[in-house]
Amino acid sequence: MAGRIGHPSFANKIMSAAEAAAMVQPGASIGFSGFTGAGYPKEFPGALAQRINEARARGEDFTIRVFTGASTAPELDGVLAETGGVSFRVPYQSDPAMRKSINNGTTDYVDTHLSHGPKLTNMGFLGKLDFAVVEATAVTPEGELVPSSSVGSNRTYLDNADKIIIEVNEWQTEDLFGLHDIYYDMNIVERRNPIPINHPGAIVGQRTFKVNPDKVVAVIQTNAADRNSPFKPIDEDSRAIAGHLLDFFDYEVKAGRMPRQLFPLQSGVGNIANAVLAGLADSHFDYLTSYTEVIQDGMINLIDAGKITVASATSFSLSPEAARKMNENARDYVGKIILRPSDVSNHPEVIRRQFVIACNAMIEADIYGNVNSTHLMGTRIMNGIGGSGDFARNAGYSVFVSPSTAKNGNISAIVPMVSHHDHTEHDVMILITEQGLADLRGLSPRKRAKVVIENCAHPDFREALWDYYNEGLRVSNGIHTPHVLTKALSWHQRLLETGSMRQASPAAQVDGAEAPAADVQATPAK
Repeated sequence: MAGRIGHPSFANKIMSAAEAAAMVQPGASIGFSGFTGAGYPKEFPGALAQRINEARARGEDFTIRVFTGASTAPELDGVLAETGGVSFRVPYQSDPAMRKSINNGTTDYVDTHLSHGPKLTNMGFLGKLDFAVVEATAVTPEGELVPSSSVGSNRTYLDNADKIIIEVNEWQTEDLFGLHDIYYDMNIVERRNPIPINHPGAIVGQRTFKVNPDKVVAVIQTNAADRNSPFKPIDEDSRAIAGHLLDFFDYEVKAGRMPRQLFPLQSGVGNIANAVLAGLADSHFDYLTSYTEVIQDGMINLIDAGKITVASATSFSLSPEAARKMNENARDYVGKIILRPSDVSNHPEVIRRQFVIACNAMIEADIYGNVNSTHLMGTRIMNGIGGSGDFARNAGYSVFVSPSTAKNGNISAIVPMVSHHDHTEHDVMILITEQGLADLRGLSPRKRAKVVIENCAHPDFREALWDYYNEGLRVSNGIHTPHVLTKALSWHQRLLETGSMRQASPAAQVDGAEAPAADVQATPAK
């Protein structure tokens, strides 16, 4: 056998990435492994990109359709998008080149909830899947795959694809074996049983992926690290937001609505999430659990400190240093970390049953609690909805967070009306900025507006928001949810025209001294 490839039929199909890429024909639909920069194929995408570039240089129309678990890395999304040959992409992405391809119309992007992607694939709504290209840690003697650092939609792609290409990556430690729980009882035709998870630590599946060896056409041996980016130091805004959330936990525990060990935690990726996790490390909360999408550095630290007893997710999203430590010590986390398919980690039924506390980032919220987490100025995609909708709609506590301003104070994260709706007021319970926390539970729209403006808006924008709200009370056709329709998106229009949401002072308008238009298309307010 060849190293980690323990089954003879797989060992007989070892070849180079270029040889495997030569099998792909124009128009192919390919399901890639990969989730938040973890567990994606490292060599095949580059070889395929070269093949596409060469074909297009000859004047041939060579495009492919790309399915993934979620965001991947420049070595996958980036190189393929740069060819101009990605005609279709699903689901979540975060690559600059892919984002550009989507926003200029080259790539059709289906920004589906992460829990929905496998279902749509299984039901054939997204078309036939020609290839699954999946990274594995090893091939067992029985011909099954030991998953690597993410699970995502791999089970679905392996089951549905006509042909399978496997990258066996020796950088991934073999000690990952035992951290995965691959649940298979997701039949879409027969009546399904409930997923039997009532605690983040429940084991309901098997440790490996089933594979039909007759579908395997290539095995590529690699040795390359995941895209592990270091996290930025925690800033003061993130620390303040985390403080507001931890104070809220105390309030809910004292009110008898939350146990002292809290409900299972879910958090998005980034500075604020890490600040919350760091705050929990210094808090009096113990015996915590997590039912989430990704395992970040902060969660590993809480497990090491004994604060979190078990964390369930679908992928790692670690810094280089944390990834190195995980590779050295993965065996120590068996029973403490569980990686599941994304249609299980993000399953609405399981999220609601456990009363998960969901905390996710937003680009902007309006004064009534509607949230935009995907679009800039209503038209340009940033990344995608990811799993935030899966958790927000079904969580016991649905929390959205953001600094109150961006772009040196020229953008307000609290606006009269969001330029794009991802999460409606019906799914948003708590809004937090560094200014404070707005608890929207049980409030009518007009009362929501008051707590959002007073508690979350930056002082520089608070008066203008009050002016908008009060004008809405005067001119609206009905005042259940007051709006001035001719001005509802005026803040976004002003930003596009002048580079700032700030209203120019009367003197500045007289002098013609409004700020010149700025690039507002690169960074969201989060």
